[in-house]
Amino acid sequence: MSKVFFSHGKESGPWGTKIQHLARVAEKYGYGVVSPDYRQTPDPESRVEQLLRTVKEQGEPRVLVGSSMGGYVATLASQKLRPAGLFLMAPAFYLPGYLEQDPRPGAEQTEVVHGWDDRVVPAQHAIRFAERHKACLHLLCAGHQLTEELPTVVKLFDVFLQKLCDATD
Repeated sequence: MSKVFFSHGKESGPWGTKIQHLARVAEKYGYGVVSPDYRQTPDPESRVEQLLRTVKEQGEPRVLVGSSMGGYVATLASQKLRPAGLFLMAPAFYLPGYLEQDPRPGAEQTEVVHGWDDRVVPAQHAIRFAERHKACLHLLCAGHQLTEELPTVVKLFDVFLQKLCDATD
């Protein structure tokens, strides 16, 4: 069974509101869902290693999804895992304290969803990443958590998974 691996942000948990909603979409497409718990370590590089270990135990991912620091984690892991899809929400790119300052996605398709009003990771960081790596970018009237636009984020993820399914047909 193909799997979607979710990586939560620094201040959230493995089954936060966004992940719960997106997991239902993934399951609709027949994906298994895995969401590691990173709360024991605030270090992004340790989280990347934890995700790689989890994938080794659980099976190869078809899609990696990450929110905030989890977006950074998913992107770095994608360089080794080479998933079909990488779906990033308010990814923590180009910030102090992160080892890799210009992370390169390793997925066939990458999409980024970011809020114009994000006060944690400026929207300009998502624009820079998307432009540099030719990723599809969706900018919404929302803050860092994207909660104001959660239904839109869910629809975007649904369309993203549909595109991946269509690409394999």
